[in-house]
Amino acid sequence: MAPIPGSGLAKGLAVTLRTMTRKTVTEQYPDAQPELPPRTRGVIGLFEENCTVCMLCARECPDWCIYIDSHKETVPPAAPGGRERSRNVLDRFAIDFSLCMYCGICIEVCPFDALFWSPEFEYAETDIRELTHERDKLREWMWTVPAPPALDPGAEEPKELVAARKAAEKIAATQQAEQAEQAGQAGQAGQAEQTGSGERPQQAEQHRPGEGNA
Repeated sequence: MAPIPGSGLAKGLAVTLRTMTRKTVTEQYPDAQPELPPRTRGVIGLFEENCTVCMLCARECPDWCIYIDSHKETVPPAAPGGRERSRNVLDRFAIDFSLCMYCGICIEVCPFDALFWSPEFEYAETDIRELTHERDKLREWMWTVPAPPALDPGAEEPKELVAARKAAEKIAATQQAEQAEQAGQAGQAGQAEQTGSGERPQQAEQHRPGEGNA
């Protein structure tokens, strides 16, 4: 059966009429920021305190776009009679995003959770050399990393949070002890001044009767 002349045009106009009544889905970027999924691969943030300079991320990177420099320092023993230890200290951690292909291998292989995905993607530069982010800039990206999803009910608290809380409580206890010690020293000094000023009149009164008898 031969097609009816103008049927294709009618179908096209019908599609146009249907879509004219629907709400637009176009996002007016950059006037309106897009709502990105929580696991968006935008830029990589560095949590420097967790980095142990194990070099796993740099070795596993297929693009060789991670640059790490470090040096060794001797740590005194934690207890008297213990042995000194050596540890790696991070000097440089940089990622060249002009080479990065956002595979996420560096984040997956990091055993100490020092690298995280951030959904931020607005870091284009006019100079390609500016796309090499040093550790200070990578650390700033950590403020844009979304919070992890909530744990299941009854799940154990993450070890990182437990260690962080214990460290914070220890620092707070030390500060309170120092403040209490300073307050105690100030109180003892004030009592000593009051005691010294109170003894002088008594001593003077004790000498007055003796002077009159003489």
